[in-house]
Amino acid sequence: MLDLRIPSGFFFAITGVILVAVSFTNPHAPMTDANVDLYTGLSMVAFGGVLLALANRSRKT
Repeated sequence: MLDLRIPSGFFFAITGVILVAVSFTNPHAPMTDANVDLYTGLSMVAFGGVLLALANRSRKT
C-alpha cells in the first residue's frame, strides 16, 4: 500500500522549488517589503523533505 507521505512530500517539495524560482525571477513583491515567495517556498521544501524522510524511515522498518 502506498504511503500518502510520498506523493504529499513530492508535491510540497516541487511546489516549494517553483516558488523559490519565482522569488528569484521577481524579487520585488508589490505589496510587501519581504520576499514572501522565497520564505514560503523554503518552508514548503523543508516540509516536503520531512515528509519524504519520514516515509523513507517507515519503509525501512
